[in-house]
Amino acid sequence: MPLYEYACDSCGAHTEIMQRVGAPPLAACPTCGGPVHKVLAAPALQFKGSGWYVTDYGRGGNGSRNTAASEKDKAPASDGGKSTGSGENKAS
Repeated sequence: MPLYEYACDSCGAHTEIMQRVGAPPLAACPTCGGPVHKVLAAPALQFKGSGWYVTDYGRGGNGSRNTAASEKDKAPASDGGKSTGSGENKAS
């Protein structure tokens, strides 16, 4: 059953009520009896189980370790400290 939030036009009180989708909207404020209107609120979502980004990839598990390992494989190989090419250091 969805949770709806209402705000009172008279006193400004916020009320949350669990109602069926087809139920008529709340007409009066439970606090003061004034007129109310529905307020848009963020939905409450809870991701459970495997297969969600939050549970599998969001924690930086195996995916981040594999990325770091693949970046090391792409690095140029060391040649033992010997440098070749036009950028050699020359002793003066």
